[in-house]
Amino acid sequence: MNVKTRFAPSPTGRMHVGNLRTALYSFLIAKHAGGSFMLRIEDTDQERFVEGAVDIILRTLDFAGLTVDEGPDKDGGVGPYVQSERQKAGIYMKYAKQLIEQGNAYYCFCTKERLESLKTVVAGKEISQYDKHCLHLTKEEIEANLAAGKPYVIRLNVPQEGTTTFHDDIYGDITVENKELDDMILIKSDGFPTYNFANVVDDHTMGITHVVRGNEYLSSSPKYNLLYEAFGWEVPTYVHCPLITDENHAKLSKRSGHSSFEDLLELGLLPEAIVNYVALLGWSPEDNEEILSLDELIAKFDYTKINKSPAVFDMGKLRWMNGEYIKRMDEEEYLKKAMPIIEKTVTKVADKKALADLAKSRIETFNDIPELLGFFEKVPEYDLSLYTHKKMKTTPEISLDVLKKVLPVLENAETYTNDSLYELLVEFAKENGLKNGQVMWPVRTALSGKAQTPGGATQLMELLGKEESLTRIRAAIEKLEG
Repeated sequence: MNVKTRFAPSPTGRMHVGNLRTALYSFLIAKHAGGSFMLRIEDTDQERFVEGAVDIILRTLDFAGLTVDEGPDKDGGVGPYVQSERQKAGIYMKYAKQLIEQGNAYYCFCTKERLESLKTVVAGKEISQYDKHCLHLTKEEIEANLAAGKPYVIRLNVPQEGTTTFHDDIYGDITVENKELDDMILIKSDGFPTYNFANVVDDHTMGITHVVRGNEYLSSSPKYNLLYEAFGWEVPTYVHCPLITDENHAKLSKRSGHSSFEDLLELGLLPEAIVNYVALLGWSPEDNEEILSLDELIAKFDYTKINKSPAVFDMGKLRWMNGEYIKRMDEEEYLKKAMPIIEKTVTKVADKKALADLAKSRIETFNDIPELLGFFEKVPEYDLSLYTHKKMKTTPEISLDVLKKVLPVLENAETYTNDSLYELLVEFAKENGLKNGQVMWPVRTALSGKAQTPGGATQLMELLGKEESLTRIRAAIEKLEG
């Protein structure tokens, strides 16, 4: 069997992490089997359509490296690849009328008021199940209503007896009593197909063999089998993926600030790291390797190993993974991304390349650079308690004494390189009966105003230069004296 999968998003805005995972798993299933990956745009819900959203979808797939074999921009012979265009071509109405002729579907002319009257409350929840009223209209009544232009929908005629069994490769068989299923609408009053009907028609006519979806669609899936049976079509392989939650085990929502692919890019994360991490939300390779390129994911991906349990989106884990990707970046690519941020953040240090080298192993995202290197531009406000370090046995009083004594030594220093300054301060410590840390700690604190810095005291002085370093040490002495 030639495997063919599809990603079929609705153009409603930024791509949610869950949709990205659906696209990724669909892509991996196809490529692992040497098959093809198709993009279809599902825009039948015109009220939710967002202008520019299709461009977002295309851009996201491109950034993620999920190359489409056929779709709106690559005709594979089964288009159109946009459902509104397929609707205009009459594809859905053609198949809906076929079901009507077979007795598997019927016109429904019920008014909104009548449908409202069918609603009942069960266990505090409002439910509505259609009573097949219009199924019993005569041919003459139907033709008269159509001739009068009376609004209608087309409904599936679900049998009231027996059961329907749906199979999913992750969750197994799901069996429901037919009497529990509603006569779902196939064609809406605006002439557009419903999501469920369009999916079945499109997946069959476009040759889809494997369908990947979120498990929130499991409950509606038995109805798909009824449609496939009515048409006499082969049911594709269904793969329903587990829910993605936030760290509090609630459904990952827009409020989190990192629920979409573009949100994550704006947080300074790399597309490759995002794709790698999203692949592990519900699946892991047998060797438990975590850092995987897209090619490695293709080689190792086995969809039958997808977990049923909800997957937790751990932002801390993603940041760690992104940091690993940054460390492994080649120099040219890294500098291309880091330099614009460094140049915007720091103007007082001439050697921007040295700053980039300092940052590379210490950042988890490129957005961390301003926080990490910002002190090179300006010492932040800090508390004098920073000068206290129990291990170094320093206090603000001891630090003041050290800085006042070391200032003239640094003023007289002829070269401001890391090595020469380090030797100078080590010698100073020895001459004054101090440990190295008792000198380095207050100097570094004076230069940075931070408890942690990407580099030691003498590295910072070399980058800041003599004049700026001395200015900061003098300011620290005034602060401590005050």
